[in-house]
Amino acid sequence: MILSEIPNIKHTNSNNFFLLAGPCAIEGEEMAMRIAERVITITDKLEIPYIFKGSFKKANRSRIDSFTGIGDEKALKILRKVSETFGVPTVTDIHEVSDAAKAAEYVDVLQIPAFLVRQTDLVVAAAKTGKVVNLKKGQFMSPAAMKHAVQKVKDAGSNKAWITDRGTMFGYQDMIVDFRGIPEMREFAPTILDVTHSLQQPNQVAGVTGGRPDMIETIARAGIVNNVDGLFIETHFDPANAKSDGANMLHLDNFERLMTNLVAIRKTVNNL
Repeated sequence: MILSEIPNIKHTNSNNFFLLAGPCAIEGEEMAMRIAERVITITDKLEIPYIFKGSFKKANRSRIDSFTGIGDEKALKILRKVSETFGVPTVTDIHEVSDAAKAAEYVDVLQIPAFLVRQTDLVVAAAKTGKVVNLKKGQFMSPAAMKHAVQKVKDAGSNKAWITDRGTMFGYQDMIVDFRGIPEMREFAPTILDVTHSLQQPNQVAGVTGGRPDMIETIARAGIVNNVDGLFIETHFDPANAKSDGANMLHLDNFERLMTNLVAIRKTVNNL
């Protein structure tokens, strides 16, 4: 998959990593536009190819009373408005076969959640839309096993597959990133490191996932040093009150400093 084939993608000749970033979930139009505008200003300044991320619904929740969304069509229309207003591509998760065609009308990249990446019908439905399919590595899967998910996309008639590593379960309540997996998965498809989900601390007694946002830059730097093609980072201007995954999100105020540091590291790596 050639990055420049994605509609509205910018800075593809900058020799930078590309970026998928935004809130965990679309909570409303004002918040989505506010986050998008800030991130786009930063990525344009640093010449980072950028795709705005926002989930139109959240189906993988620990508790039945957890936030799942503001309504499918309402959230998808907000994603489309972000794209049209700022001229950037967008990505969202899908959870059911019927979501694929529906979401494909609004976004440029369809993301398969880690818990669902072995669901053949879902992966095939995403591939058949003709959109890029971002396959998140299951927390329970080896890097080598992801070649089979990529092959499903190819067998469905598409060469537009990415892999995203979002960490591997380490005991019951922690995640770890095995950086040996990055070069291995890059043999199968362009590979992205999901920095913020890799720092989740799941299975908490309260039923709300914890996290280690203080380690975001540590993990992101290691990904860049190990030649990851892209980064995935969830960010919010008020993580403490975000409706989903606030415990591991990057505060929007810290976004520019992090990106500036990572671009500098990538330039150094490119010169080695």
